[in-house]
Amino acid sequence: MSVMSQRTDSGFVSSLGKGDTLHQQVLAAFPLCRISEEDLIQNPQFCKLLATLSQHVDRTGLTQHLRRDREKAERELHAQRLCWLRAESVHRVLREIVQENRFSKASSALTAEDKFCSTLEQCLMVAQCVKQMDVSSDSGEDHSGVLGLTAERVLRQMPSEQELLEMKQRLPSELLQHLKKKAVSILTYYQPEWENESEGLRSVKLSKLPELLDAERKRAKSLAEKNRENDVLLQRQTHAYLSELLKCMNILQRLVLDLRLKAQKDLDRKKIEYFEAKCEIGLQKIRAEMLEVQLDTYTRDKIAAHKKITEKLRAELKSSELDKQALESKLTSFQIYGQDFEALAEEYSRLRQEIATKSWALKEFST
Repeated sequence: MSVMSQRTDSGFVSSLGKGDTLHQQVLAAFPLCRISEEDLIQNPQFCKLLATLSQHVDRTGLTQHLRRDREKAERELHAQRLCWLRAESVHRVLREIVQENRFSKASSALTAEDKFCSTLEQCLMVAQCVKQMDVSSDSGEDHSGVLGLTAERVLRQMPSEQELLEMKQRLPSELLQHLKKKAVSILTYYQPEWENESEGLRSVKLSKLPELLDAERKRAKSLAEKNRENDVLLQRQTHAYLSELLKCMNILQRLVLDLRLKAQKDLDRKKIEYFEAKCEIGLQKIRAEMLEVQLDTYTRDKIAAHKKITEKLRAELKSSELDKQALESKLTSFQIYGQDFEALAEEYSRLRQEIATKSWALKEFST
């Protein structure tokens, strides 16, 4: 049984269409459902169910039997509503006739027109009171009404039979005249250029007024139906547009993320180069400071060594001067020696030369 149903469904779906054609037919068969073609693509079994269901229901979701029952009920309701509208329209026109006569009355003299309107108004009032007092005939309770009045007592307030007969004889012509006046007003409102037409041409156009109004009503109904279809189509297109917009936003987000990662990579590389350059500058400063410290240390060591050499040379110079003084004293004391004087003189010359050499060296180190 399930195999046969599957074959039937598959054959039915293939008879409807395939791919995009099937999806479009399903969407057209259920215009009131807020589903998109993407939903049908993502749920193929649901799409097949809707395609099968579209053969048993109409565009509103009703079956053929329910649709016939509804159409029959609508026809009955339309007939009853039409009867009520006719009676209500006649009642309102009669009340308008009475009100127009009441407001247009210029004198207190009673005319035939006033008598007709008075009789008509009295009949309308009695009929309205009876309608208000009317109760269901199925109820067995005693309904006394307001102030103990009954429908029979109210009906006694009707005009005499003679007045009723005269009113009924005149009523069709008065009703026709008033309706014609209202039709002329509607015609003038519908097409103001017909107001100055002749009576005969106006009568001809009045005879065509129901057809014009019916065509206008059908056109308005067609426009309303088209507006509803456009509304459904607009909602569907809006849903599709929002779906595409979400897709575009996701793609744009991914592109922005990729671009941000690429830019972040370049930015990190530039930051690394910047920090490398900054570190190199810092190292160069450290090297310069270290060289400066080493130079200062070398300078101080050189100055200290120079001082030591100077002090040593000064000490040697002082020692040589002491030796010179000792030799001079010896030379003075040994001048008495004859041959030994040359040896002493040579020794003295050597000492003087040595003193001169050390003095020059001391002078050079001092500068």
